[in-house]
Amino acid sequence: MKTAIITGASRGIGRAEAIQLARDGFSVCINCLERMDLAQELSEKLQKEGCSAMAFQADVSVKNEVDAMVEAVHARFGPVDVLVNNAGIAEQCQIQDIREELWDRIFAVNVKGVLNTVQAVLPDMLHRKSGCIINTSSIWGMHGASCESVYSSSKHAVIGLTKSMAAELALSGIRVNCVAPGVIDTDMVKVLGDETLRDLADNTPIGRLGKPEDIAAAVSYLASDGASFVTGQVLTCDGGFIHL
Repeated sequence: MKTAIITGASRGIGRAEAIQLARDGFSVCINCLERMDLAQELSEKLQKEGCSAMAFQADVSVKNEVDAMVEAVHARFGPVDVLVNNAGIAEQCQIQDIREELWDRIFAVNVKGVLNTVQAVLPDMLHRKSGCIINTSSIWGMHGASCESVYSSSKHAVIGLTKSMAAELALSGIRVNCVAPGVIDTDMVKVLGDETLRDLADNTPIGRLGKPEDIAAAVSYLASDGASFVTGQVLTCDGGFIHL
């Protein structure tokens, strides 16, 4: 059985990804920053379904916490085959009001967190000449967004990191891709308010907001053998919001 780590998986998109990959046959590690209760609840739910799962609390921006998580996964399930970097944070802020600590924290989680997790799983992947890394950007990482300068910048960086790693690791049999979600119906976007969310849905050609399961399906594909010739790509899942 292959093993997958999904960061930021106690709720929202990460939770849907963990469920999908577990049902695809992966042993999954459900990582969380704070909501260990939800991560553990999901782990128990999946185990009752006959899936293999564990929960682990770690801040992806802290290298020794990430290393401890990967060691625990290795001890329980074996080497990591798939890494899904889903953990991310955002805060709306006008450019003149960006605080240094806000900039540093968002980049620490959204970009350094990717580096920390990749470096932790890479030795086994290099040794086995096999592996799949799936990072999470955003449509705002492809197109800047008003009042989202820090978040957009960090997600642009994730795309650059994805493409660079894909080029560097391809000869080692390691694929690196990225998903770029559009407006997905999660707690992160609920702060925008019902009226704004209705407007966003109306402006999406498919006619609705995305669901976490939509992104989970994209991750499932990128993690599958069917995507064995796919690397260095950004898979946009936005219902046509940007491109149509």
